Amino acid sequence: MTYVVTDNCIKCKYMDCIEVCPVDCFYEGENMLVIHPDECIDCGVCEPECPADAIKPDTEPGLEKWLEINTEYAVKWPNITAKKEPPADAKEFDGVAGKFEKYFSAEPGEGD
Repeated sequence: MTYVVTDNCIKCKYMDCIEVCPVDCFYEGENMLVIHPDECIDCGVCEPECPADAIKPDTEPGLEKWLEINTEYAVKWPNITAKKEPPADAKEFDGVAGKFEKYFSAEPGEGD
């Protein structure tokens, strides 16, 4: 098992999860974060820290797509270990449907 970041992180990109991760397995894209599944130790401390409820265990049904996305982009995007400010309009995008199709960016973020 591992944890994965799902579509509600897109354009919300809260970073509370980064501060609590004991193994620094988060990677930053332009408008979302992902978890490297081979680095995640399945401790689960990140899940309750996410204000957007975007982190889920990969054992939940229907998350295969998100495991693939997290796996793919964790090797392409820079590692991030320090919390930054979320986008100014993050609250407006929390819970918006269809965010992957509308807003996902494959571009990397800045990282640390």
